[in-house]
Amino acid sequence: MNLSRSCSSLLLAGVLSISAAWAQLNVQASRQLIQRVIPNHHSAFTVEALPSASDENVFEVESAQGKIVLRGNNGVAVASALYHYLTEYAHCQVTWNGTNLNLPSPLPKVPTKVSKSSPYQYRYYLNYCTFNYSMSWWDWPRWQREIDWMALHGINMPLAITGEEYTWNEVYKDMGFTKEDLQDFFSGPAYFSWFWMGNLDGWGGPLPQSWMDSHKTLQEQIVKRERELGMKPVLPAFTGHVPAAFRKKYPQAKLKATNWTNGFADTYILDSEDPLFAEIGKKFLEKQTKLFGTDHLYSADTFNENEPPTDDPAYLSELSKRIYEGMRQADPKAVWVMQGWLFYSDRKFWKAPQIEALLKALPDDGMILLDLAAEIEPVWKRTEAFHGKPWIWNMLNNFGGNVNLFGRMEGVAANPAKDLNDPKAGKLVGIGLTMEAIEQNPVIYELMMQHTWQRDAIELDSWLAKYARNRYRSTNPKLLEAWQVLRRTVYNGKDIRDGAESIVTGRPTFDSTTIWTRTKLNYPPAELLPAWDLFTEAAQQGVDSDGFRYDLVDVTRQVLANYALIVQKQWKTAYQKKDQAAFARYSQDFLDLISDMDQLLASRKDFMLGPWLKDARSWGTNAEEKALYEQNARDLITLWGDANSPLHEYSNRQWSGLLNDFYKPRWEQFFQLLTKSLQSNQQPDLQAFDQHIRQWEWQWVKKQNPFPATEKGNSIQLSVSMHKKYRERLSQAYRP
Repeated sequence: MNLSRSCSSLLLAGVLSISAAWAQLNVQASRQLIQRVIPNHHSAFTVEALPSASDENVFEVESAQGKIVLRGNNGVAVASALYHYLTEYAHCQVTWNGTNLNLPSPLPKVPTKVSKSSPYQYRYYLNYCTFNYSMSWWDWPRWQREIDWMALHGINMPLAITGEEYTWNEVYKDMGFTKEDLQDFFSGPAYFSWFWMGNLDGWGGPLPQSWMDSHKTLQEQIVKRERELGMKPVLPAFTGHVPAAFRKKYPQAKLKATNWTNGFADTYILDSEDPLFAEIGKKFLEKQTKLFGTDHLYSADTFNENEPPTDDPAYLSELSKRIYEGMRQADPKAVWVMQGWLFYSDRKFWKAPQIEALLKALPDDGMILLDLAAEIEPVWKRTEAFHGKPWIWNMLNNFGGNVNLFGRMEGVAANPAKDLNDPKAGKLVGIGLTMEAIEQNPVIYELMMQHTWQRDAIELDSWLAKYARNRYRSTNPKLLEAWQVLRRTVYNGKDIRDGAESIVTGRPTFDSTTIWTRTKLNYPPAELLPAWDLFTEAAQQGVDSDGFRYDLVDVTRQVLANYALIVQKQWKTAYQKKDQAAFARYSQDFLDLISDMDQLLASRKDFMLGPWLKDARSWGTNAEEKALYEQNARDLITLWGDANSPLHEYSNRQWSGLLNDFYKPRWEQFFQLLTKSLQSNQQPDLQAFDQHIRQWEWQWVKKQNPFPATEKGNSIQLSVSMHKKYRERLSQAYRP
């Protein structure tokens, strides 16, 4: 070997690698982000490129020549440098639910240069479901804020599936499908997540062309900005899901009818053995690349909550190969990014031989696995770390966008680092957030993304102290004490998979829980009360920041939501004893509690129905479209499907407007039935009531009555008044 020539080659390769990494830093885009985040202070910061190996992510922060210098090898690194400065030196915070950007003057200097590198090549973000449970009605300004949030928190691998329906419409038009052929294929805008995953067709439609056109433009804006900041968006790939009209146009095609078993009609999957599979997959990726470009990362989940036709390992191996080859025909650099959810949700089917066959059929550099709910059950531990494939440790945390205080704080602080340093973890190359919905429990997401720039576990006591100071602009010891209570209660991560809901959101029942309104708590509810007391005391002592107001309302809401179960037991017992006076008193207490929650939550946009509906209607170009989008918006968070939907309440929300206009009237009708039953001394016809209330709910979904889209009331005053009204009642209720 010619050593000098080899060294020269290595040096040249290193230079090229560094040049490529430097080229990823768009200085102008980074400066614009800084200006958006801190418009009044952006001139105090300067941005410089920082060379690094192409697969590393590094940043530096220092004070020099009267400026705060942010260096990074890409826009995400620079944004992370900015957030490091904001949180560590300026004691600020940016979350979905409360932001503190009250920077001190003069700006603090950085005493010594800070250098950070990430042990994770990828920091993944989003779940298919997030695009509907939270993002259905987002416009560009809202997306722009989210992309900035991603960059500040180190995200560099976001799922980007907005506008997918436009691409498919173009592909099928090119194949000769008419508008009528596709009329029952595309779902309404609130249901794209499940349409994209092949679970349903058409529900909530027909989809207007204006939606497709507008969201093509929106996707162009999204991926452009993400790439400007150095992110690599994950775009969709073909999984076999085709229109029902495919049967007529291609009668010889090898199709499989499949059903999600959640109240929707069959959908059709084209078998990967059919030559059309590779042809359509190639057409789709070529069309998508022409429209939106590519970073060679493609999301595909062929059997999301749908089983393959056979568990034969040989079949599954060939299936995997064909799907991957379909991608490679259009993009030789394709990498299949696969959600590992099926290995969690359908473990009866996906046993060790089936998982191994599916994964080992592909080259290791051809696939990245998402351990989608690693904080609940780390699938990597029972799949030999996904049989050598690179994989990403993800936190799911929220299902359906339900409103509750919940998280696995101890596990999130410790386990990503623990697994990163575990020799059995194989090719653990990233961390990520894969929640079904966002804009709740901001502490858990801040905590999770703290791992981005460190290898060690997070020490919670010191981290919580910093979190509270940054969030509340206060070092009030009562808030630290309150957070230790929250850590032991709502955020202890024990006993239940995801957060409990309140019985008020359930379809009226004598039971203490329903199928999608699960009320089991992971703590005795009385143990949460000291946190409520401490937040209330801090409010009375003058603590008042955006994040504090949100947390005070959220803790108050949770306490009241828990108390509803006590009141339900009171009216139930009164009814069983045929005590009409007690039943009237306690059932009215239950209704009053719902109204009080509604009034409290009206003081924060985070907890309001009105903005959700207003944003939905804003996309309509005429009255018909506005009505369609509003119906989509109402349906998803109530029935989910039709009047007989088995998913009703899956996406229930404790929102002002929804509480008073949907949940409370349902309970009022139930109490009227029970009152008549007591007066007549006859058993109530609960089956007839169930049929009646389903139709009432369906009519509510179709209504268009307006709701306030602006906040009403003072969050602190309302929370303190609720504490005064209910605290003694709760002491009595929870007394042994």
